[in-house]
Amino acid sequence: MITPLEKYDPQIYELLRQEAARQSACIRLIPSENYVSKAVMAATGSCLTNKYAEGYPGKRYYEGQQVTDLIESLAIERAQKLFKVDHANVQSHSGAVANLAAYSAVAAPGDTIMGLALPYGGHLSHGWKVNFTSKIFNSVSYELDPVTGQFDFNKIEELAKKHKPKVIISGASAYPRTIDFKSFGEIAKRVGAYHLSDIAHISGLVVAGLHPSPVPYADIVSTTTHKTLRGPRGGMLLCKAELAEAIDKAVFPGLQGGPHMHTISALAVALKEADSPEFVEYAKQIIKNAKVLADCLMEKGFNLFTCGTDNHLILIDLRNKNIPGKKLAKALDRARIETNYNTIPGDPAKPFNPNGLRIGTPAITTRGMKEEQMKIVASLIAKVADNIDNEEVIAQVGRESLLLCSQFPVPEHFIMPAGK
Repeated sequence: MITPLEKYDPQIYELLRQEAARQSACIRLIPSENYVSKAVMAATGSCLTNKYAEGYPGKRYYEGQQVTDLIESLAIERAQKLFKVDHANVQSHSGAVANLAAYSAVAAPGDTIMGLALPYGGHLSHGWKVNFTSKIFNSVSYELDPVTGQFDFNKIEELAKKHKPKVIISGASAYPRTIDFKSFGEIAKRVGAYHLSDIAHISGLVVAGLHPSPVPYADIVSTTTHKTLRGPRGGMLLCKAELAEAIDKAVFPGLQGGPHMHTISALAVALKEADSPEFVEYAKQIIKNAKVLADCLMEKGFNLFTCGTDNHLILIDLRNKNIPGKKLAKALDRARIETNYNTIPGDPAKPFNPNGLRIGTPAITTRGMKEEQMKIVASLIAKVADNIDNEEVIAQVGRESLLLCSQFPVPEHFIMPAGK
């Protein structure tokens, strides 16, 4: 049967078909990517795309909100329950927008914000110099300990006492170890700062109880709604009750107009999926897979930043291989293994051609791969790295990758309804 999209716009239909086939036929190791269920996808593509809903439940600027109010309220309630938090705002269009809203809720233009430097695993929206946040706020960055590769809380506190930030940001986009949110919270209290914790990468692990939650120690928690949470692309803010009004005003009308109700409905579905025993088992397997993959890579001569991982993410230092990260990422892509080149702490190379490679296990774990498959994946990565200029070997690895993917098709549903 021909679908409306296929009939009206066969060009876009064919490109979407190609992308679905590509996602199915490659080993996706980008740690910020995942697969969503058909239920989440159906909500994302629903009739809510047609509806404007400026404002909040019970306080809208448009009529016809009988259903949208119920949907957003349900998403809020599910987020509050899952994260064990006083208040949730589910309207942010992205994690970066959520962070900017959090800053503007508690800080004024020109105030100081302090976050992890981008080359050390931070995020652009944590005040990095090329990001708009650094133009609004005075941005100060802390770094990781050059020996351990982990947070040096004595130095972070020294920096905080010197610069007196209004907001201290914890969280990262390329940090493979457990984050001590309690220590960040204590430093923030001692210097009179708000503590914003960005858990975009690890929120799925947090709700599964596999990474300490920042909620007891942070004034505000931001997250994306995809990645390990396995929902639609968007952002979310969680906070203490006393900051609820400020956070809501910062999102709307402060930064956004109408929320994307189709995304919020999909988020509600994803939050229900995450509030299940199956999701906890999934999150456990993410970490098991990452640890085995890390160990196998080290056995094959790869140097890993911090010599391993506690979460879903692995950062490979390729300097001992004398292979630029970009070159290896491109070769792996030709071999149907999807990664991203990434700076590593202390990297002398430029960001567009760094010495690091960032990989993770959320997507391949969704496909059902386990520890045995991680050994295979590590071998495939090593084979490409050892034959970086041999296109015949790379093509052979591509065939092996395709075979592995065929054995673990992308599931349509992750959480089975009761009684099934």
